[in-house]
Order: sequence, then structure tokens, then C-alpha cells
Amino acid sequence: MGMSRWYSRPPAIFESASTDLLPLLMRPVSPFCKRFRYTTAFAFLRLRFRFILPPHKHTNATVPDRNDGEYESPVVFNPHHVREGFHALNALARYRASERAVDVAASSIAAIFEYWDPEAEWDYERIEDAGAVAQPSRSFISGLARSIGPLVKLYRTTGHGPALDLAIMLKEKCVGEYFKSDGAYDPDLFGTHAHSVTCTMSSLAQLADLTCDSTLLNRVKAFYDNGLWEMRDEVGWSRESVVHDSPKPDEGEMNNTGDILETALILGRWGYTEYFHDAERILRCHLLPSQLRDVSWIPAPSNPDGLDTLRDVAGRSRGAWGFPAPFGHEPLEQMNGGLMRFNTDVVGGTVGSLCEVLREAAASDEAGHWVNLLFDRETPNVEVRSAYTHSALSVRVKRPAPLFVRIPPWVDRRAVRIVGASETPRHTNGYAFFARPPINRPIVFEYELATEEITLPHASRDIRVRLRGDEVSAMENHGADLTFFDPL
Repeated sequence: MGMSRWYSRPPAIFESASTDLLPLLMRPVSPFCKRFRYTTAFAFLRLRFRFILPPHKHTNATVPDRNDGEYESPVVFNPHHVREGFHALNALARYRASERAVDVAASSIAAIFEYWDPEAEWDYERIEDAGAVAQPSRSFISGLARSIGPLVKLYRTTGHGPALDLAIMLKEKCVGEYFKSDGAYDPDLFGTHAHSVTCTMSSLAQLADLTCDSTLLNRVKAFYDNGLWEMRDEVGWSRESVVHDSPKPDEGEMNNTGDILETALILGRWGYTEYFHDAERILRCHLLPSQLRDVSWIPAPSNPDGLDTLRDVAGRSRGAWGFPAPFGHEPLEQMNGGLMRFNTDVVGGTVGSLCEVLREAAASDEAGHWVNLLFDRETPNVEVRSAYTHSALSVRVKRPAPLFVRIPPWVDRRAVRIVGASETPRHTNGYAFFARPPINRPIVFEYELATEEITLPHASRDIRVRLRGDEVSAMENHGADLTFFDPL
């Protein structure tokens, strides 16, 4: 069954009051979307510091064994998942003021320094001697490198110096061996798990932003401009696996898209304004449309035993993200019985990226007020109304300060009609700048949302796209089901 036209419009997350965001994003998702998997930071800590965490408890009826019965040991350690553990600990420390989370994070960082070395990597023999089963990562990039970003977040939250020390040590290995000045991607070196590559890229951008390291940010920018195109397209779709003969060539992963988006926001904030444009196009063309909102096609499973895992599956899945194609939830090669996934870890990563969007869409600093993304947004300093939901873009300044409004590159600024300003704006670095904008009186920018057709070159097929401004008005779907847009 195809989706109705109302669904094909991008969700109005940013085209409404910001208070509308949380109810949509906080919806629970299906409990059986993903096999249960222990967060490795916690498993590692139970190996290294057994007094910190209580024994794991589960019931056979609802939760499979943490290692799916593959090993006899109750603890499996895989460096790939350290990133997620640090993310969880940071959230507990920052938003729940959890002292225990801070202690666990500090202990985990100390354990990594003891068991890991930049040259020799992990001492898996000692880890297994301590009673764990080690699952080595396929590469440094798919292992501990992924944790640089959450270590940066932990440092911002706690000020714990060893978190920054570890992040910098990991960064040095990244730039010394992987993210070279030419920005190239080598699958034999990086591995083919795209999310590991993109989250390491965004991690390095976060560290560069924290430490004001322009040399590091230039390495990130070089990869963004070059190697990243081996795993993304122009609307921000990014393939789940960079295997060129993959049987699922159009299967993406929203975690990757979120990483690309967050990196673009940091580059934009550092003055590379064109990356804000890339961020907005990613949001409007792919990230927002791919949220699971219409769940009418999800059947209710038989549940004679009343298991919670089978209760209200459709309703609890609403609001999730997963592994879409550019044109719909179900890639073509998976239409006949293939697995369609909406994983909870992907939901978490995507929501985190949207939080960064909310911070950057309209921001204020010592230079003034910045309108970077042209969505509906209201802050204590400005109110923005989007040209996509109103007759024109408008910005109302609430508190006195200069105003910068980003003008999309496809807009002919000579044809823009500006109403409500008492001065002619100065155009600088992609922004219209007003030195003395009026207070509590909207400045209106009238311009046409230009129509453009582009082609997305994918491994197995080209995908034609018609754009209206930076949103999709129609997209070629090659007969796919569960699509986001009108067919082209």
C-alpha cells in the first residue's frame, strides 16, 4: 500500500511552536524493533569495577540473553559500543545530576587508559583473563574512535579532565592514520560500517569546536567535501554499509544522516555558511520526511499471552526512524519479505541531532542574532516564520542587537523584496545583515521558492528529484511502497 499525500509532506517539527517538538520525539517505540544488546561501557565496567553495577536481571519471557546465548560468559565486551555507554552516562549526569553516572564514567575512562594503548590497541588477553568474552572491533574507526564525541560531551558536562585527555589521544590517532589532509575514504582502512565513519567525523568536529582547533576542523572539512560522498547523496541519505555490491544498495541509516547534519552545523557556525544550506536541505529532503508517522500499515501481532513486547506495536513505533531509502521506508530490494528496521538506537541518535538543530536554527551571541536555518522557530530573542509555511520568510527581533539572516544560495538576492526594515541590508558571507533591526516589528523577505531538478546517482539506479526551494516536491520511487513524496 502506498502512503497518502498528507504523509509525504515533511513533518512539521520546526514549522510549529517549539513546544510541539517534544511530544512527537518522546514517543516510545516498539520494544522488539531490535535485539537486546548490552551497552558495552556498562559491561566493561562490570568487568573492571564489579562493585559499581548490580548483577543483570531479566525474565526469559521478554528479554533474550544479553549475548544471545552465543557465549557462556555473562559479559561480552565489544569496543564498538563504548560510544553509546558514554552517551548514556553523559545524559544521566547532565539532565539527572547523577553522581553515580559521573563516577561510572570516570572509572570507565580510567579503565580504558589501563586496557588500551594507541599502538597496541586493546589488551584483549587481560580482558578475557578477567572473565569477559572479547569481541574485537573490525577497525579502530568502528571501535573506540566512535567515542570521541560523547567524551567531548562528558567533558562539557562534568569538566572531568581525563575525558578530554582521552578524546585528544584518540583524535591524534585518527588524524595520524585515517583522516588525512586529502579527505579520502579508504574502505580497507576505515571499514565499511558507514555510521562508524560518520560518527567519528562528527566527533572530531565536536572536539575541534571545543578546543578551537582549526587544523582539526580543516581535516573534518576535507573529509566532508571528499570521502564522505562515497557514503551519502545530495539530500543527505547515507548508506548503511559502504559495500558496493551490497544486496541492499538503497538501505540508508538515519544515524549517519544525523552525524552529517551535526557536522554541517559546526562547519556553518565556524563561518562556512554553505554548510548551513546543506544542513537545511538534509532536514527538509530526508531526515524529517523519513520519520515514521503513518503506522496504519503495521498489523497488530497475535498476542495470546499478553506480552508487553507485542502490545500496541504500531502506536509505540510511531515517531521512530530507521534505515530508509531516499524515497521511502522500504528499499526496493527489501519489498518481498526483507527486514524493515526502526531501531531504538537510531531514534536516539536522530533525536540528538535534532536537538543540535534547535540550538543552531536561530542563535544569539556577542555579534548579534543569527537566523541560520529557515524553519519556524521562536527564542527569547527572535521569532522566525518560514517561507514554507507562510507567504514569506519573516524575522521579528525581540531584543536589540544586529541581525544576520541566511539567504539560500538559489535565491537571487537582487530579486528579494524586503519589507519592514528601516535600512538596506549589507550582504556578507551568505547573510543579509541589519545593523539596527526594528524591535517587535517583522522584517519580511519575499522571494520565490525556486524549482530545480536533480539526480541522485545510487549504486543500482539513478533517482530523479524535483525540489521546491530546499524541500522535495516529487521524487522518482521506481515503484516502491511506503513512499515519502509524490512520484516523479
